[in-house]
Amino acid sequence: MTGNTTPAGGQGTSVSAEEDSTAATKAPKNGAAKSTMSGSLLVEHTAPDRLLAQRGLFAGPSDVVSKDLYAEIIEGVAHRERGSIVLDPSAEVSMNTYFGRFPASYWQRWTHVRQVSVEVLASGSGLLSIGASDVQGETRTVVAERVHEAHQRIITMSAKVDRFFDGGALWVDLRTDVGERLTVERVRWTVDAPEKVRPTAVTICTCNRADDCMATLRNLAGDLDSLETLDVMYVADQGNDTVDSRDGFAEVSETLGSKLRYIKQPNLGGAGGFTRGLYEVAGTSATEHANVLFMDDDVLLEPDLVIRLTAFSNRVTEPMIVGGQMLNLLHPNQLHVGAEFADLNALQPGKPVEHSLDTADLLGVDEETGEPNRQERRLDAGYNGWWSCLIPYEIVREIGYPLPFFFQWDDAEYSYRARGHGFRTVTLPGAGVWHADFWWKDWDEWHRYFNLRNSMITAALHSSFNTTVLIRTLLAQLVRYLLGMQYGLAATLIKAIEDFLAGPRILHDGGVHAMQEIRRIRAEYPETHRHPATDLPGIRSSDVAIINSAPRPSLQRAVLVKRLLYRLLGKHVHQLGAVPADEAHWWHVSLFNTAVVTDANQEGVRIRRYDRQLMFKLAKDGAAMINRLRKEAPAAQAAYRRALPELSSRDNWTRLYQL
Repeated sequence: MTGNTTPAGGQGTSVSAEEDSTAATKAPKNGAAKSTMSGSLLVEHTAPDRLLAQRGLFAGPSDVVSKDLYAEIIEGVAHRERGSIVLDPSAEVSMNTYFGRFPASYWQRWTHVRQVSVEVLASGSGLLSIGASDVQGETRTVVAERVHEAHQRIITMSAKVDRFFDGGALWVDLRTDVGERLTVERVRWTVDAPEKVRPTAVTICTCNRADDCMATLRNLAGDLDSLETLDVMYVADQGNDTVDSRDGFAEVSETLGSKLRYIKQPNLGGAGGFTRGLYEVAGTSATEHANVLFMDDDVLLEPDLVIRLTAFSNRVTEPMIVGGQMLNLLHPNQLHVGAEFADLNALQPGKPVEHSLDTADLLGVDEETGEPNRQERRLDAGYNGWWSCLIPYEIVREIGYPLPFFFQWDDAEYSYRARGHGFRTVTLPGAGVWHADFWWKDWDEWHRYFNLRNSMITAALHSSFNTTVLIRTLLAQLVRYLLGMQYGLAATLIKAIEDFLAGPRILHDGGVHAMQEIRRIRAEYPETHRHPATDLPGIRSSDVAIINSAPRPSLQRAVLVKRLLYRLLGKHVHQLGAVPADEAHWWHVSLFNTAVVTDANQEGVRIRRYDRQLMFKLAKDGAAMINRLRKEAPAAQAAYRRALPELSSRDNWTRLYQL
């Protein structure tokens, strides 16, 4: 299969990816060569008088999103639209909200910007002011201006970006008195512009999510302000249900014009889809000072994220990875995490950094303090998920491309590799997209293989690789899976360890064979299959009653030994029962002979049946594989470290893309 690179809307000349990459593959290693791709090259732009840092908006991109995430009505009546607001008499509105705040602490720490201006278009009468907070959340007013009977008057207020080093933000407040009415629109936060503005390319990776990808493209196409900051959008389509098959694709292509580059390529997972953007920019950019903004296909996009991430990247004092935050799509008021890191030795990603908000209701209050859930304190991230993440090309030139992981841990590995070369990762507050809630994705799926295998590779590359901790972690997982009758998941873990020990050759095809093989292996285990709750093989659904879990045991080791003894003897407290997804703990499920467990996505159930013979076999195989790991881990670590330059090279990705 070859990839095809097509300019949008049929404009320009369609060229094959082979032609497009000819010049690039002959380029110097810094990737700054020209490409034969039609259209303008990615070049630095002449800077405007002021750089737009973010817009002040009053409503979200969808009606499912609360307007209170943008502007909160404190008192009286106000009418909020996307780009404007009208305050009736005796009203007060604050933009001290998730999307309304300017993250002053981050701008003070990471840029030379020391003053920010807010420009608004005002009509009527009222008071406009800029509020500020500190690391403790204490608020103050830094500037205020009253307007009287204005008509489409441009009001500009400025505030110093100081006194925010450890935390705090800026925002706009609006107020009307008795008899006053005020309309505010076109709120713009601007900073001093750099000498040149970096070109930016968005890369969207998609595979058989054509409708989701189309929605994201429409969202971008419908927001011309954010498009002004973009030079090109790459869509790497790796599926057989392709985006260009949708009725609206031609219309979106016409709107986006030459900005859109639609590429069909082999399915190399998220790593292969996102890396394609880096690969294309390396072949088409006339400057090393370029940004590539990764974006998932299945997000609800706030287009202002593009403005916020690119502006911040244009003003930072040194190249860094700049990530956006994730909000939960099924619970749009929830912030997934303020900033996160990975415990590499324990193979644990997604751990909130100290003082970070974690699954926080942005319209609620902290249960302990009673204070609003606002991230005042500046946080240092370990890595940022690729639901929205900007990578400067200077970093690619220095450390290479992402590893061909196919799926999972590619984002963490790249950030920790970058950190090893002196490049930081910043998760910027207020730059958010809505992504499917992680809690609604079941852990017992084929992608768990990639999570385990790739976490071990990442730990081998970027940590002390403490095998004692690693073995203890894997043994604990194996025991829990066997107690919980997740035999397919236990087999998944064993296969992940085996393939890690196989060394770098397991990454040769970018993960295609591994994906096929792990799906084949897992299909052999009945509990990996989802069933409708009303159609259970061999079970009459009316016989299945909910049996709830006891609280988490305080003496877990003692309970673990007891459960293991029961399993060895084939003893069961319950013969059959239904277990809710949030109660499917090992200490509870291990009491059953047959457990009908609700899937995390709430769309069906899994039937877990006790199989003593299979349990013993997997325990024996798992123990042997972990013993191999104990002996062979140092050699595997050395092999991955030796192979890293080749695995992350442009030549390797050229081969994987079959160019």
